[in-house]
Amino acid sequence: MSHSNTSGSTLATSTSINLIPARSCVPASGAASVVVVLRAVSEQIGGGRNGDRDMVRDTRFAACKRKNMSRLPYVNPADAPPPVREALQAARPLNFFRVMAHAETAFPAWMRWGGTLLNDLALDPLLREIAILRVAQLSDITYEWVQHEPIARSVGATDEMIHALGRDEIREDCFTSDQRIVLRFTTEVVRDVCPPDDATAALTGLLSPREVVELLMVIGQYMMIARVAAVADLEVDKPMGAAVYGVRA
Repeated sequence: MSHSNTSGSTLATSTSINLIPARSCVPASGAASVVVVLRAVSEQIGGGRNGDRDMVRDTRFAACKRKNMSRLPYVNPADAPPPVREALQAARPLNFFRVMAHAETAFPAWMRWGGTLLNDLALDPLLREIAILRVAQLSDITYEWVQHEPIARSVGATDEMIHALGRDEIREDCFTSDQRIVLRFTTEVVRDVCPPDDATAALTGLLSPREVVELLMVIGQYMMIARVAAVADLEVDKPMGAAVYGVRA
């Protein structure tokens, strides 16, 4: 989810190796060098070549910009109209919100909408979060991934699931059959707009009409977020959790 500023990148080593860049979108052209660096680090900490499988989203995190600011200015709450200022002050201080706040008449309602999607759906939270991470992975957007990996973990996503999503391996045994149905449907919507009949039939056999529409809302919301983050080339914020919109998680 993010263009990266090399000086702002950090390397975290726990159950996986993650290269977290400072910006929002990642070009394929920078991927090879990142793989080489991560492989070397993996071998140094004892992972060897087998450590390659633990490089979550390794080919997706390379710097494609070298600049200090977003392509769009951030709104200063002090200078914003009262409804926008109040919405910003109620939420966590994300760069994304400060860009979205330029849409003055739509922003307050959009913030309430975002809070509803994260906190008040019939759709299972884990299904919601793996769908969001799938959108982030397919869109090459670090911004979404950084924010939603910890949210996904908080609702039950395992290390194996996070790793598989980062490696574009959605058929792995770490996912249940229901989760694989949702991931396939999400993939088809992002890539082809209209999923084939068998993918839709599998989903409607699993979820209620309400949950199907909610899933489509989630997919659409995070496709939009991915594209705004990419176009604006946002600096990646630290993870803020499910209460980012100012709604109690």
